Amino acid sequence: MSLQAQVDNDIKDAMRAKDMPRLNTLRLLKAALKNTAIEKGGADAVLDDVEASAVIRKQVKQRQDSIEGFEKGGRPELAANEKAEIEILSAYLPKALSAEELAVIVRDAIAEAGATTRQQMGAVMKIASAKAAGRADGKALSSEVQKQLS
Repeated sequence: MSLQAQVDNDIKDAMRAKDMPRLNTLRLLKAALKNTAIEKGGADAVLDDVEASAVIRKQVKQRQDSIEGFEKGGRPELAANEKAEIEILSAYLPKALSAEELAVIVRDAIAEAGATTRQQMGAVMKIASAKAAGRADGKALSSEVQKQLS
């Protein structure tokens, strides 16, 4: 079952259960998926799971940014809502890489690129990003590459 089909089924389940926070979050996700599909190829386009995962990661990132703003603005109740939405969205993402797995991927990417200095970080990031396949945050990946190239 594709990720989009899973979201559609979960929307129906949330409607039956009258779980409004989950339902609202999933409806926003479905709209984001549909908008991305339309941008990709028109009204009938369907995203594959990799593209859908990228949309979900983008939604999680937006909510993380909102949490920072709400906490700085003294609105903990809104930050709590965003955190709850992140938990719902995270269930659709593949399991994140551990620090050890990330270090191994970066080490392999450095060896594959033949990099020895920070000036070659772009080539290493390209290879490491492809190997991580969306299971690692870009910031974490970048900091690990910098650490190993130092």
